Amino acid sequence: MRYRLTFVVGLALGYVLGTRAGRERYEQLKKSARQVAQNPAVRNTAETAAHQGRQFAGRAYHVVSDKVGDRMPESVASRVRSLRERSAHDGGEDDWGTSNP
Repeated sequence: MRYRLTFVVGLALGYVLGTRAGRERYEQLKKSARQVAQNPAVRNTAETAAHQGRQFAGRAYHVVSDKVGDRMPESVASRVRSLRERSAHDGGEDDWGTSNP
């Protein structure tokens, strides 16, 4: 209950401070965020981080499933097998339509 109360107080405080800043400040922050997001260096960095994350997740998936495969409950093991088969047949494409080399 304490955490809920803290959340509600924080939400109310943010609302009050946000309304005092006004619409102009909101539009100013929105414009700045859009400029940062459209910066080529930021976009390249985000794409690189996403690619490295997919690579790491793919390696971790295989390592964990190889080490723990026999000790998992059958429902989980069958799901892992189906994911492996699907990734082998689909050319390594994951649920989001991105490749996972």
